[in-house]
Amino acid sequence: MPRTRRIIPDDAVLHVMCRGNNRQDVFHNDSDKLRYYTLLRDLKTENKVEVFHYCLMNNHIHVVLAPQPENTLSKFMKQVNLTYFHYYRKRYGYAGHLWQGRFKSNVIEMDSYLLQCGKYIELNPVRAGIVNHSGDYLFSSYRFYAEGKSDALVTPSPAYLGLASAASARQKQYVEFFIDSDIINSAQLAGKLFIGSQVFIDRCQEYYQIKNQKGKRGRPLKREK
Repeated sequence: MPRTRRIIPDDAVLHVMCRGNNRQDVFHNDSDKLRYYTLLRDLKTENKVEVFHYCLMNNHIHVVLAPQPENTLSKFMKQVNLTYFHYYRKRYGYAGHLWQGRFKSNVIEMDSYLLQCGKYIELNPVRAGIVNHSGDYLFSSYRFYAEGKSDALVTPSPAYLGLASAASARQKQYVEFFIDSDIINSAQLAGKLFIGSQVFIDRCQEYYQIKNQKGKRGRPLKREK
């Protein structure tokens, strides 16, 4: 049974997840995470990619991004993950596959669902019991949005900018959103291609002629420029 082709539309927001092979750790310390962060930061400009949210966990990464029409998402992620693999192999004398297959992705509607996806990502360290609050974790975009901390990797998401006109008001609303709002769950991200309202999902299914579910096996048929 062939795997579902990857959907990479122009002018879209995508949630991307990469996991270590056999769920093994790909980051053993902050230096490893900083190396991966630096690759994302440096290569996003070259590849014309905007990063809205991210979280680097020990054995997997989450990134919400928007590739520009001139670029392909696959090229960007291949550069980042392959360069990090060479770093990891040299540092730890590692042999074998570091990443578990191709990266996973979802198409996210550009409204409250984008904020919900960011919230899900930034709560990862709390759910894993690493920290008690998202603001205590260094390698995520939470502090950029909630506290106004400088972060060279992050471009403010359109949904975030729409919360308020003043920066302090946006930060306050983001913190309140974190406390009170609904959240996308892992089952949605793992099993669905499109995350958003039913109108958005129906439109995507009709346009791409594909059901809102992820395949599991076979070579992907990429829809990219």
